[in-house]
Amino acid sequence: MVIYKNIITIEPGKRSGKPCIRNMRITVEDILRYLASGMTIEAILEDFPELTREDILIALEFTANRLQRIATAA
Repeated sequence: MVIYKNIITIEPGKRSGKPCIRNMRITVEDILRYLASGMTIEAILEDFPELTREDILIALEFTANRLQRIATAA
């Protein structure tokens, strides 16, 4: 299992190996799609009380770091 800042976990057998939030089945992709659909952080937290504001912000940071690595490698 890979852990990013003790928030993002990646396990081969869970959600097809997608990065998840704190061993839950909520993926970073789920968070990004909720935000892209217009949900606010507050709305996400209301719908998913097991998440924290830090979880959402780390998901964004994780994605930005991945995109930076892709751009740097190109």
